[in-house]
Amino acid sequence: PLLPPRPPHFAGRARAVIQLFMAGAPSQLDLFDHKPELVKRSGTPIPESLVAGKRFAFMDSSHRTDLLGSKRAFRRHGACGAWVSDWMPHVAAHVDELAIIRSCVADGINHSGGVCQMNTGAVLGGRPSLGAWCVYGLGTENADLPAFVVMQDSDGQVVNGPRNWGAGFMPAVYQGTRVGGTPPIPNLSAPRGLFAERQEGKLDLLGRINGRAAAAFPDHSELAARLRTYELAHRMQSAAPAAVDLTAETAATHRLYGLDDDVTAPFGRTCLLARRLVERGVRFVQLYHGAGSKWDAHSGIEKNHGELCRKVDRPIAGLLADLRQRGLLDSTLVVWGGEFGRTPMSEQGDGRDHNPTGFTMWMAGAGLPGGRTVGATDDLGLRAIDDRVHVHDLHAPVLHLLGLSHMTLEFRSKGRPERPTLNEGEPSRAILG
Repeated sequence: PLLPPRPPHFAGRARAVIQLFMAGAPSQLDLFDHKPELVKRSGTPIPESLVAGKRFAFMDSSHRTDLLGSKRAFRRHGACGAWVSDWMPHVAAHVDELAIIRSCVADGINHSGGVCQMNTGAVLGGRPSLGAWCVYGLGTENADLPAFVVMQDSDGQVVNGPRNWGAGFMPAVYQGTRVGGTPPIPNLSAPRGLFAERQEGKLDLLGRINGRAAAAFPDHSELAARLRTYELAHRMQSAAPAAVDLTAETAATHRLYGLDDDVTAPFGRTCLLARRLVERGVRFVQLYHGAGSKWDAHSGIEKNHGELCRKVDRPIAGLLADLRQRGLLDSTLVVWGGEFGRTPMSEQGDGRDHNPTGFTMWMAGAGLPGGRTVGATDDLGLRAIDDRVHVHDLHAPVLHLLGLSHMTLEFRSKGRPERPTLNEGEPSRAILG
């Protein structure tokens, strides 16, 4: 096989991960982190003690604006009573399955560094993505499909592009494979008139030419990865069409994911594809929504987030429900969030600046006890103050749930032992339960 399965370090709870990446950074203050004190003090200056000497992306001491309370209606949901705003009513119905982490922190102040760190653990490029580490550690369960699949909406390019799902200093074979569009995987069918014997002859010749080049340049992992990718592509011609054929799903399933609504259908299709892929043994599936940093609401947050939540709320809830009813949720970890959060003070009067010092993400599935909140931000929602969870502390439990130790998983680059969380982070018991 292209990436033969490898044993985990210990028995993990999950065999696959689906990461729901809201590109541009959603506002925790308007979705999952209810702050009555911020609403009460909306329109007043933020205490200088909270911002003195602190750096923000676009605001500084010369033009800081007043506090901006959320205009959303929050209420408690589920048996756990978790607070969720009216922008996420469908996801709110699943709070008893979620571990909501309200105390996340990151180091990137702008999108490039933030997205890079959320994917690779570092704000600067060059390191393998989390998906690549997972595939390196565990291999694949299905030799006829990519082990690491990436999908993004067609509305622009996610910040950093392929660097987000790259393999860094590891062989290129571990990088993510882009899937999406119409059809989701292009060129699966041979051109009309190209019979199997002729196609196999062309591939054999191409393989021999590339093989000679690979032998001449053994240190070029990209060429070796390309050789293996051609082999995978050939196998995918029989396996992949069935994997991406959404017409095989029932009308009820289409409705569950929102495929009956033009607003929810685009993200609903990628969520449904994600379920079909993990069902077939794909190890890591990453879905980007809002490519081009659409969630980056420096102004007009009500309109911006209102429209975006409408697009993702029903499909995400549908994914959770579908995984549960098919018996897949206990073996699949679902991770939701962006590259950082947003500030409690306003920018341009009706928007929020970047905030890596306190934001919300959530996890579900993989045997995680649901109905829990982890950590907290201060009364205004600016900074994490209880059970701070750095990006490395997010990546460590993801690996742990797959049966991989973030300190044992190691790749030697130029003689140096490299690990996925840069020798930092812990699989927090507060998250794992």
